[in-house]
Amino acid sequence: MEERNYTKGLLEALLFLSSDPIKLSALAKSCGIEKTEARELLDELILDYQEREGGFLLREIAGGYQFITNQKYSEILSHIFKDKKRETLSRGTLDTLAIIAYKQPITLTELDEIRGVSSRAMVASLMSKKLVKAVGQKEVPGRPTLYGTTNEFLLHFGLSKLTDLPTPVEVKELKFEDFSPESIVVTEETEMNPDFDLDSLPEELKAEKTNE
Repeated sequence: MEERNYTKGLLEALLFLSSDPIKLSALAKSCGIEKTEARELLDELILDYQEREGGFLLREIAGGYQFITNQKYSEILSHIFKDKKRETLSRGTLDTLAIIAYKQPITLTELDEIRGVSSRAMVASLMSKKLVKAVGQKEVPGRPTLYGTTNEFLLHFGLSKLTDLPTPVEVKELKFEDFSPESIVVTEETEMNPDFDLDSLPEELKAEKTNE
């Protein structure tokens, strides 16, 4: 029992010191234990913090484990830490993100058909904020780029995996602002991350900027 408690405490310390989610396999390797034992201990830690109802919780998120602040304190914390990093997304960009999340991998043409308007600027903005990435090319004439979400997307929306997304009744009517997290600010304008290298965008996303 003493060795088990020690290993459980070691897992807790590793997670506390990390600013990013840590995968189960990495935690097990660091502690010198099997993944099954690591998962059992992590499940216990998750329950411990949940029952404690303190300032932070342990969650399985973005393919790993990470401590997060308890949501019931989010409003007061957002006022205290006003400089906390928050992504600014327009409503159109949020709609585009929703479609990509549920329909991925998806091409720009397919996105445009679903939305009924051009999605180039929205996809470029999402790529600049590391919420969306190119995941390949569709095996059709022209080999258009396929887009999908990133681990950063999972982190912003507090998801462990894509299957944790709410089931949409109709993706065309899905509005992410209905359940957007504190890390997302909804505005009317589509913005690019000023530090993003525009040359890294797929050519089809650069076309609109060239034509403007």
